[in-house]
Amino acid sequence: MRERVRSRRIIRALFAAAIALLAISAPLAAPLAARDREPNNIYADRRARLVAELKGPVLLFGYTGRENSAPSYVFLQEPNFYYLTGHNEEGAALLLVPSGAKEKGWQGPNEILFLPPRNPEEEKWNGPRMGPTDADIQKKTGFASVEAFPNLKSRLTELAQGYHEIWTLTAHADDTGYPHAREWSAWITQAAPGIALHEAAPAIGAMRQIKSPGEIALLTKAIELSVDAQLAAMRMVRPGLYEYQVAARMVEIHAYGGCETEAYAPIVGTGLHSTILHFNELDALIRDGDVVLMDVGGQYSGYTADITRTLPANGHFTPRQREIYEIVLGAQNAVLAAMKPGMTLGRQGPNSLFKIAYDYINTHGADREGRSLGRYFIHGLGHHIGLEVHDAGDPNRPLEAGMVVTDEPGIYIPEEKVGVRIEDDVLITPTGYKLLTARLPRSVDEVEKIIAEAEVARGEKSSER
Repeated sequence: MRERVRSRRIIRALFAAAIALLAISAPLAAPLAARDREPNNIYADRRARLVAELKGPVLLFGYTGRENSAPSYVFLQEPNFYYLTGHNEEGAALLLVPSGAKEKGWQGPNEILFLPPRNPEEEKWNGPRMGPTDADIQKKTGFASVEAFPNLKSRLTELAQGYHEIWTLTAHADDTGYPHAREWSAWITQAAPGIALHEAAPAIGAMRQIKSPGEIALLTKAIELSVDAQLAAMRMVRPGLYEYQVAARMVEIHAYGGCETEAYAPIVGTGLHSTILHFNELDALIRDGDVVLMDVGGQYSGYTADITRTLPANGHFTPRQREIYEIVLGAQNAVLAAMKPGMTLGRQGPNSLFKIAYDYINTHGADREGRSLGRYFIHGLGHHIGLEVHDAGDPNRPLEAGMVVTDEPGIYIPEEKVGVRIEDDVLITPTGYKLLTARLPRSVDEVEKIIAEAEVARGEKSSER
């Protein structure tokens, strides 16, 4: 938990710095539109599919806006709640009741969105919020029934007369961070003591793994802005800069393009730091001869990118750095060649994409003692992305068309101070894949060319070099 809290602080500090830079240049900045979202009917269809699958009532709670008291806190909705509603409102709840509920005595509607009553005094400070009695609330939310949050307790009591179980997000022993599921599970149990709680997360997660066209469009926007940031970093990186300066430039580009925050705490590691998987201290000076690993992605309208590139600080990989880089790139390309529906990201089984990457790395090159390099590929091959950077659902589920995943093999050799990861975002299609990060160069020659052109543009090197 401590690491997650610290990571959130890093994200907010960098993002606040980026916003400050934008404020200074306000006359040049185009006004940002409200958060993009899919049409109301898309969320309604998801809710209908979920309750039909679970065959029972579903009660989900959004975040309250009080999960973090820091002044720089930016409210972001609980992902499962957002997936089913499309609303970033604080303190909301969602109740879904199956068709045929009237036979069990339920007299209410099949869907109710609960919102806090509006508070005019609070809105003077924080801006207007949607309220349950707004004249256009049904049109705005896509819910025929919108009620004040205090009504939820009586609605739940009424529901419990005919139902003895409900699906929600339940507490787990390994829960970390803000205890959202634990607190609201306890609230349900107190409000309806005889009702049994069942976990809704697996069913929602399985739905979230297959992205709608609208989700793919929002993911693509996050990815394109993150590609822009990576390209800017390639043109910027050089000895004498600090890791945090590179990260700040990338965050600024995300913010200028409309990202509401970072997908995760930016990872920029130089030298030995490039071998630390989630390094986010960002305090080291980039030195001549280093490689610089940049794992940085933005979040746009709730959807996250996740991209990594590894660069030579001085513009040219050493022979050893180039060897390691080419092995990682070869492993990534081997995975792409096999990526299609039916393959898996997991480590086991005949369709394992991880095994393809591992076997490639393990049969190419060696360390200083002559040992194969598989021991230095110390993490999984990839993961789903979406409303979370490690998105919900079974990570070992065979790939299907509409899934969006990462392909990110890596080699990390601390004793050589060389860590290389190349990470791209991939849409699974009916017959193969589409590389959503294709605009961002991956080969050694392309990477070195971009850095060289930037050096010329800065007047540091002759164009004849």
